[in-house]
Amino acid sequence: MSSVRLLLKPFLAAPPVFQAACLMILSCFVLSLMGGLIRTVADSGLPVFEIVFLRNVAGLLFILPWFLKNGFSSLKTNRPWLYGFRSIVGFLSMFTWFYAVSVLPLADAVALNFTSPIFGTILAIFVLKEIVGIRRGLAMVVGFLGAMIILRPGLEEMSLGAYAAIFSAMTMACAATCVKILSKTESTTSIVAWTQIMILPMSCIPALFVWQMPTMDQVLIILGIGFLGTIGHLCFTKAFSLVDASIVMPFDFFRLIFSAIVGFLFFMQEPDIYTYIGAAVIFSSSIYIAIRESRVSAAAAREKEALAHALADTTLGSGR
Repeated sequence: MSSVRLLLKPFLAAPPVFQAACLMILSCFVLSLMGGLIRTVADSGLPVFEIVFLRNVAGLLFILPWFLKNGFSSLKTNRPWLYGFRSIVGFLSMFTWFYAVSVLPLADAVALNFTSPIFGTILAIFVLKEIVGIRRGLAMVVGFLGAMIILRPGLEEMSLGAYAAIFSAMTMACAATCVKILSKTESTTSIVAWTQIMILPMSCIPALFVWQMPTMDQVLIILGIGFLGTIGHLCFTKAFSLVDASIVMPFDFFRLIFSAIVGFLFFMQEPDIYTYIGAAVIFSSSIYIAIRESRVSAAAAREKEALAHALADTTLGSGR
């Protein structure tokens, strides 16, 4: 452990922006490898429902030591129904994403997945009652146009995998909105634990109807998926905790680059130019949305701080 800390010492001493960038790029890399493993095990004949269930079992194994350390006190909650809804949309997002990766070129699935922040903004309007200005509204329209460039409806037939990728992005945005609400009153430990516990039986039920005994090779791949998924999301979460989202978000485009490389090297997938153009348009709109949200949040925080100072001055003045 001391040798690991010694190796990481230069990294830990680096500025937070550098750390966040490295963690985000690492997250993109391992999540792209995970997508490759999902495609591999799906091509081997294992049903997608079973892959999702086994991935959740593997994920639970990797977080079990951390969960045992925190104890059952981390499960205390006053919002079981919201946890239930968050787990349902999380399961739907995971299943449709795994299916999309199993039938689409990896780069295409990732490119369509970039629409998630756009759906998140729409949900913020109707669920969180956030006010979205005309510029963020136009950014959402541009993002949808980017998706149309990739899909080219009317010129090419829309595949079920493309619909699944978009539905996965939409349900991912729903899950993220639930986390925003839960994080106001719940601990991170509770959110992670409850989500993992609830998704496991949800994914078990459909898996039973298509179950087939996995081979040892398939089990090893599933363990790799669980490990890479855990590492990737830990790096992703840590990167966002170090700096503002508008700084981290641009590095998420590495997911498309790494996924295209994995798809080409291992599956001979060659995305066309429309995938890259559409992805760039979608990603640009998502970056703009993230920057606008950051500025709005910062302005709200400054306004709140100014109000607090004004109230304090008023109180002190009346005391004199």
